[in-house]
Amino acid sequence: MNSLSHINPNGRPAMVDVSSKAVSNRSAHARCQMQLPPATMATFNGTDFDNAKGAVINTAIIAGTLAAKNTAQLIPLCHPLPLEDCQIAIEVHPDGRLDIDCRVKTSARTGVEMEAITGANLAAICLYDMLKATSPAIEIRSCYLVSKTGGKRDYQREAVHAE
Repeated sequence: MNSLSHINPNGRPAMVDVSSKAVSNRSAHARCQMQLPPATMATFNGTDFDNAKGAVINTAIIAGTLAAKNTAQLIPLCHPLPLEDCQIAIEVHPDGRLDIDCRVKTSARTGVEMEAITGANLAAICLYDMLKATSPAIEIRSCYLVSKTGGKRDYQREAVHAE
């Protein structure tokens, strides 16, 4: 059985000690998928959603970036990391599926997977908030790590088909 890295020998929560690890380049890519109902898609004008709250996609990008930068304040045992890059892309598909991708980079002693996952999730939550007046049937369906580099091992998720 694998031991949990955030539990100390006394069974209490503890931040992982990364002080002896070498600083290396780290990156992570996370994706959230949403499904918008026809009523919501009817407000999409090809580049954004017509909405009294303002620029929906740009606001979600900013919210996701802010979340990625503040991950350590949201997840108690997460190390605070200086992000060197955070890019969020939101792709709206004709069938109502949205792909929200968050790509994060840093040079640190620990990875940025949690920052990428947090950024993608918060962008999705922001989209839900800004679009919820169009329909209560909006779904945030999945969020997962697509890839990571740096540290002990790299990771690349196998192709995932839309749900």
